[in-house]
Order: sequence, then structure tokens, then C-alpha cells
Amino acid sequence: MTAQFTPAGTLTAEDLGTIHLIGVGGVGMSGLARLFLTRGIPVSGSELREWPSLAGLRALGGTIHMSHETANLDGVDTVVYSSAIPQDHLELVEARRRGLRVLHRSEALAAAMTGRRAVAVAGTHGKTTTTSMVTMVLQRAGTDPSFVIGGEISEVGSGAHHGTGEYFVVEADESDRSFLIYRPYVSIITNVEADHLNTYGDYATLEAAFVEFARLTDPEGFIITCADDPGGRRLAETLRAEGRRVHKYGEAADADLRLRDIASSAQGVRYLAEIDGRSLGEFRLPVPGRHMGLNSASAVLAAYLLELPLPAAEAALAAFPGVRRRFERKGVADGVLVYDEYAYHPTSMTLALQTLREVAGDGRLVVVFQPYRLYRTRDLQAEIAEALAIADELVLLEVFGPGELRQPGEGSVALVEAVPLPAEHKVFVDSWDAAPVEVARRARPGDVVVTMGAPPISLMGDQLLDALLARAEGGSPAGTSAPEGTVAVGGTVSGGAATGGEAVAPDGSAPAAG
Repeated sequence: MTAQFTPAGTLTAEDLGTIHLIGVGGVGMSGLARLFLTRGIPVSGSELREWPSLAGLRALGGTIHMSHETANLDGVDTVVYSSAIPQDHLELVEARRRGLRVLHRSEALAAAMTGRRAVAVAGTHGKTTTTSMVTMVLQRAGTDPSFVIGGEISEVGSGAHHGTGEYFVVEADESDRSFLIYRPYVSIITNVEADHLNTYGDYATLEAAFVEFARLTDPEGFIITCADDPGGRRLAETLRAEGRRVHKYGEAADADLRLRDIASSAQGVRYLAEIDGRSLGEFRLPVPGRHMGLNSASAVLAAYLLELPLPAAEAALAAFPGVRRRFERKGVADGVLVYDEYAYHPTSMTLALQTLREVAGDGRLVVVFQPYRLYRTRDLQAEIAEALAIADELVLLEVFGPGELRQPGEGSVALVEAVPLPAEHKVFVDSWDAAPVEVARRARPGDVVVTMGAPPISLMGDQLLDALLARAEGGSPAGTSAPEGTVAVGGTVSGGAATGGEAVAPDGSAPAAG
């Protein structure tokens, strides 16, 4: 199979004229809108709910329509959509009827990269964090890169920036094959594991797509893969056999950049790095997790190969503030520490939960999980269940799967039964409002609570903190029986108004998947 989108060419962002983005509020689309606006390009967008990013876009001069209507396209030259937008969307249909230029988000992003040296970060896990680290290293080195990331760097407060330098850092998404549009100067592939098989059908086809992505790298540039990841190793072997310039990082003995003495604690992670037996010194990050150290090593290797000053890389990583929705601390209430984490694939879930265990110390780990996509929850149920078993207490919401039809017995009811935890330590809640109540009932002072999974769950952190604060003020003891009017049967809790369908945000909306 080949990419369904038009490969990058000579089209520039300025060639697009006035741009309209359908569903402009999501992280990926709002970041692209911000990039265009800071380049002086007129931008409008349509949305159905007030996303946090919209105020910033308005401040930059963007026009935001809080409805989807054909009139929104008046005066527009180019319409941009994401894979979350159905092909029969009324604005998309109208744009084609009018003969306007219609581009997928990745095609518009490729136009923005024309004339720059692109650094594209791909992989099953760690893309957003790694892209953020690479961006901060390039910034600290004084190169002022442009960037578009699928998340917001906590320190920057944005997922996009129009820089003056020659580099353009981008997170390359494999989920819909759109990463095959780009023509990178540097390609970084963090790992290759089975995911998005609804697009690829099987792992072999997915792996072949990553090989194709790597082959698109400029011959004058280079490819970076992880020596510790089996998929990354196979990729490197294939590409090196073709005579391509490939460099590996990791703890493996044959890694080009080798990590030694990795140590992770609640205070952060540190390691020693060396190339060809020559020490590059110690690198530290203020965020915990061995996987965070591994991700950062790709940024160190990229800086080394681009001949940037390594002290700049060391300083950038030492100041790395993390990425929103990636191990993001939300606050403390009634002695309970609350985090938010985007992980939904079992490998990334396991790494995140193991790291949170380090943070919890003598406390317990309470996980509030909302699975992302029915096909993934079904096909990887055993692996997801094993990852969730790291928790001491599990509160499970229904699967978030926009446009998917759930068959009887599918989804979170089946998943909660598969998790190897005692019945009293796991529960499925069939409404959004029941989850904070359940967390306030289960969590004790000294515990760590994490909301994890699909995009809507990020909206719950503040509600959990409010519920815990209300518990403290009302004197309700933690760990009591279910509140009156709440029924627990077969691992299911009903409380509040059941949605009867996909999990939704408190205002009744269901944010579109990016």
C-alpha cells in the first residue's frame, strides 16, 4: 500500500493564501494554526466547543467560528482537515464543491517545512516527548528552530513556533500513513511496535511503512534508531544494508551512542553517555523514568551528529519541564498527588505506571484509565490488562472510540474482567461523573492518582482534585463503602447519569481524536 496523501513538493505555506482549519481546537490543528498565524498568514477555523487553545489563536488574529457552516469558507483559499474529520463533513464537501485547495493537516505542515531542514520524529511511543526534547536542545544551541509538536512543552506553553533558523522539528504520525509525506533531513525513530493495525492490517505492513519513511530521509542527512528496540534494530539493519547513514542509541553494546549507569528516581533520571568509547559526560533530566532517559539520548545523538555544542544539549535536558499530558503533575488535594498521562498502548502504559510507582514510594497507585479505540482495546486486551495490574486500585471508564460501533461484550466491561487484580480493587464506571466519586472513595493520603488514556480523560484531573478537596472539607473518610445510591455489581459501578455510549467530557461533548 502507498500513502494516500500527496508527497511534499515545492508548495510553501505562503502559497496557501487564507487558510481555514476544520476542528481547529485540537492540539495538532491548533499548533498548525499558531504556526501559520505567526508567519503572518490569515487563518480561520471552526469548532463546536471552547478548547483552551482557542483564546491564544484569537489573540494572534485568528478568526474562530463556533459552528460548522458552509459560510465559514467565504474568502478562504485553502481548507485543512485532519484524519478525525469525516469525508462527508459539510465544510469539507463545500470546499471541494467550490474548488478550493483541500489539504490534509500533514500536507499543509509539509508546505510549511519547504526550504527548511526537517527533523522528523516517528515511532510507536515517545514521539511527543522526544520531539520536545530535540526542539529544546536546538533552541538552547541557538538555532531558533520552527516546530510543530503533538503536545505542548510545559515551559513554552505551546506546541508550535515559527523560528528563524534552518531547522524545522516535527512529530511524524504513522497512524494514518501521513508521515510518508515528509522529506526529512534527520529522521528519528524511537521504536516500532504493533499499533494502528486498523490502518496497516498486520505488523509486517506497519514495519514496512517505517522503512519507507526512513528511506525518504535526505541522503545528505541521517537516520537515528533505538538499539534497544527490536523493531528499531531490524530497521537499522535493513537500512544499513542499503548503504544508508544510520546511527543507534541505547544501552545495547553495539549502540553508537551508548547509555551507561541509568538511574531513575522520583527526582529525575540521569545517565552517562559515550560514543566509540569516548565519554560525552553525564546527562540529567528533572523528570523520572528510564524511558525518558532513553528518549533524551536520541536528542543528544542528533545534536552530536549536527555538530551542535553538547553543553547546550546537557543544559536543555537538565531544564526539560516535561510535556503536557505526559507525566503531567496536576496538583495535590487531601494528601493525594494527581498526575495526568497520555499513554494508552500497553508498552507506554507499563513504562509510565512503573515510573509512577517510583513517585508513589510507600503510597499506593490509583489508576483512572480510559482506553483509546475499540480495535486496540480488543486486540491488545491481555497486554493492556497486564499493564493495568501494576495499579493498586483501578477505575476504568468506557472506551473512547469516535465513530466506532461497540458490540455486546466489547470494551471496558470485558477489559476490567481481564485485569488480574482482586475484584475489590478494580471497578468499571459507566459514567464520567462517577469516576471522581470512586477515586475520592478509594484514594488515601500518600497515594498517587493518575488519569491515563484517551484525550477526554485529561479533562478529569481538576474534577478529581475538587472531589478530594471536598472529601477533606466534608470529613468523608477514604476507603469507605460505596456511597448510597451507587451500585457495584460484577465490577461495574453506576453513579450519576450513564452515557450509554462513548465516554464524554463533563459538558457532554466528546473531543475529536487527533
